[in-house]
Amino acid sequence: MANAPVTVTITGAAGNIGYSLLFRIAEGAIFGPDTPVNLRLLEIPPAMNAAKGVAMELADSAFETLYDVDIFDNADAAFEGTNLALLVGAMPRKKGMERADLIEANGGIFGPQGKAINDHAADDVKIVVVGNPANTNALIAAHAAPDVPNERFTAMMRLDHTRAISQLAEKVGARNEEIKKMVIWGNHSADQYPDISYATVAGKPAVDLVDDAWLTDEFRPRVANRGAEIIEVRGASSAASAASGAIAQSRDWVRGTAEGDFTTIGLYSDGTHYGVPEGIVFGFPGVAKDGKWEVVDGLEISAATQAGIDKNVAALQEEYEIIKSLGIA
Repeated sequence: MANAPVTVTITGAAGNIGYSLLFRIAEGAIFGPDTPVNLRLLEIPPAMNAAKGVAMELADSAFETLYDVDIFDNADAAFEGTNLALLVGAMPRKKGMERADLIEANGGIFGPQGKAINDHAADDVKIVVVGNPANTNALIAAHAAPDVPNERFTAMMRLDHTRAISQLAEKVGARNEEIKKMVIWGNHSADQYPDISYATVAGKPAVDLVDDAWLTDEFRPRVANRGAEIIEVRGASSAASAASGAIAQSRDWVRGTAEGDFTTIGLYSDGTHYGVPEGIVFGFPGVAKDGKWEVVDGLEISAATQAGIDKNVAALQEEYEIIKSLGIA
């Protein structure tokens, strides 16, 4: 192999999303065919046998780029030397559970994982938080890792981004690759604001190809609620598509975004972009270059987009106040 091995830690590795992630990472979907990968699978003790079975399948696949697989139920050991951490395992919302209860439960997961990353991961560690509520879970982990730059903690909003691309492509009869510069402002939740204001379809402005009624009544609510729609139809939550989103976000972070395009990335706000206050993890238009994410500035913000941004700021600040009240931040 031309490059040195990299270490990737996946939490909730034996779950549906983790299972969908592992084989693609092992065959080079993130780092390419010239970079060997060491996989570290972190699971809770009751799921260790399932994780062992996954490791056996990975071994049986004999991927050329997979050098090693280790299984852990201890976060400190699992994150030792990690270059890329995919935080997938999270507490799902249960019947009768308030949002504050959900955030508190996930604080008990993502806080310790953030500390383990802080204490044991490699100096260049990149973190992609997949487990919901992703934006606030990323914030919890970041607060627990004071020695890791905040911009290293990202929330996985790529799935929302690709859902929006897919819906627009279907509507106008285009191919997915013909659509550029989509953005999802805000939160990986029903509050998110899918925005085609800057998007192009085969070089043409997307706003010229659709009407406002479709955007308001179909496009935005369907993108925002697509996960619930899939659960209703499939009887289970999105797994393979979530894994695809996590891989795409990680790949772009490592190898760079396509020239002339941008994507959606959930980043820790430093308070300098589009009026989003400092201290929340927010979905922005972004590009990746040389292993770093940068927010795309200078986009013209319409009144409708500003209202969408403001709504998401309010929702995420409310969640931030919850984690502060719980002593998590």
